[in-house]
Amino acid sequence: MSSVTISPDGTHVAALISRDGETRLLAIWRTDALDQSPYLVGSDARAEMQSVQFVKNDRLFVTTQQLVTHNPFSGRRELSYASRRQVLDLEGRPVRTSLSFDGLTSAQQAFVGVGSIVSSLPRDPENILVSAPTTGDIYRLNLYSGRAERVERGSTRFSSLQTDLYGELRARQSFDFDSGAAYIAQWIKHPDTGSWDEHFRWYARDREPVSIAAFTTDPNIVLVSSTTGRDRAAIYEYNIRERRMGEIAFAHPLFEASNVVLSSAEANYGEVLGFGYSGERSRVYWVDESLGQIENTVRNALRVRQVPVDWTDIASGETSRFTIGDGADVAIVARSDDQTRFIIRRSGGSTPPEFYLMVDGRLRLLGRAYPELQDVRLGQTRLIQYAARDGLMVPGILTTPDPAVHGPGPYPTIITPHGGPWARDDTDWDPTGWTQYFATRGYAVLQPQFRGSDGWGQRLWRAGDREWGRAMQDDNDDGANYLIAQGIADRNRIAIHGYSYGGYAAMMGAVRPNGIYRCAAAGAGPATIDQFKRGTYGSRFLREFQHPTADGEDPLRRVTEVSIPVLLYTGDRDTNVVPAESQSFAAALRAEGKAVELLILPDMEHTLNTWTPANVAAILTSVENFLNGACGIGRPS
Repeated sequence: MSSVTISPDGTHVAALISRDGETRLLAIWRTDALDQSPYLVGSDARAEMQSVQFVKNDRLFVTTQQLVTHNPFSGRRELSYASRRQVLDLEGRPVRTSLSFDGLTSAQQAFVGVGSIVSSLPRDPENILVSAPTTGDIYRLNLYSGRAERVERGSTRFSSLQTDLYGELRARQSFDFDSGAAYIAQWIKHPDTGSWDEHFRWYARDREPVSIAAFTTDPNIVLVSSTTGRDRAAIYEYNIRERRMGEIAFAHPLFEASNVVLSSAEANYGEVLGFGYSGERSRVYWVDESLGQIENTVRNALRVRQVPVDWTDIASGETSRFTIGDGADVAIVARSDDQTRFIIRRSGGSTPPEFYLMVDGRLRLLGRAYPELQDVRLGQTRLIQYAARDGLMVPGILTTPDPAVHGPGPYPTIITPHGGPWARDDTDWDPTGWTQYFATRGYAVLQPQFRGSDGWGQRLWRAGDREWGRAMQDDNDDGANYLIAQGIADRNRIAIHGYSYGGYAAMMGAVRPNGIYRCAAAGAGPATIDQFKRGTYGSRFLREFQHPTADGEDPLRRVTEVSIPVLLYTGDRDTNVVPAESQSFAAALRAEGKAVELLILPDMEHTLNTWTPANVAAILTSVENFLNGACGIGRPS
């Protein structure tokens, strides 16, 4: 079960489910008849449902994807995936519309569907706003008559249009240059005159993003997310008429503010209910005490235990303590407009997602994402920190095997750096399966949040600049040494396995003569930084924003230094990091007589949403066989 959503009036729940682990179906329940079987909707055999959300009480916005061998717009051969969006009624019938996006043939129009949502217009009972995929034109689409009306023409200058609480387009961004320096400007429509005015801008080279987080019930006040002069993003009030940044509305003392949660209830429409922040996982600080109480009540009902974590602020070095869920936590992921019915998600690094419907304080289990894992003795996932060799505090997500099954350790260990590198991990369920798959086989798995990781603050993020294969790589190695010192990792049985940038880091783990790793498994990793730099240089924004930060060592140029077995795998449809990167590294290793295995996975693109169950199984079992075989660190099954 995934993508669980509730209708605004609370009468229906919808979700994507799978009965066989292969084919996804759309399931729709009445909330007053959960004992009855859901109404099931299939999809075209060529397409797979990816997500669903209610946009009206009886209208669902569904995204599907399908394999393509030719780009539907250029006509060029391209082995990839393409998305389509459509609106369905409660019986799964597509809503027919008069949408006709400029510049598209009828076949292309049918392929893209209704475009992307700009606003569900919660105060409008019939219409939503959608954006054309090529021109950016904005249309008001009636989900009952099918009539479409263009309300705003797209522009090559303006993008990222936002509506206020009442559906009026009142914010947009532009990309421009100031004496050659690239910047993004925020434009806001004046509440009195209706004129579009530039209000503030942020420069790509400064890397201190500023954006509108939410409109408020006061047409003169917006809430703005900004990192200017701060280590971590905060939410500010901004006065449009006075063009003045006001007081901080929300700032977490340890983590980045991320979003604003607003009420959709008639009685207090648009009022701030809470602020999201990126802690050990995505969390909400509830301003509305009743919603905070609901979360606490659900925690108690589902026996979620809170445990303390000692934490050193990465920027200031100050120490503090906070509590997190022990292996799982709960979150309100959807709610009816009147806030009487809620979708609750219970999940964590040690707990596959479970979804509940809460009505009048009573919980009913809707379903589980991985029901076959319910009785499996999974590993324990927790948030840690360790000091890098230069003293920088590095966060980590550590998953250790169940000691009742695998003993107290030390354990064979896998260091698993994430992709990006401007990305991060958290303590929620790992959808790749990597952490728990290997924990159930007796491995400890560390996901180091090495310098250059995003979402932990500016200091950690910027510390990775031009340190590919250098200090960024040191952080991975220092994490391994920390686990050895803690008695968690067996110093003679440590491997490195990563994907995308993590694949690059795994290649570098094979190159660096540190003696820590016994083998390296690299998925879809760039064998040279040039491949990444070419992509960032091709964008005028990224050329100043990220391109200067990508510099360091190239594993392809150092294959002669590899002294451990290497496994490489990649998807044959990968257009992000092309298969040639893995193939060239494998060829260079073979030319030097090095031990290498190469696996090309069919019909797999770069991102997780394109991985079939067969792709996932092939990755997990291939890495496991490699660890047990050529690497030799695995325990007998």
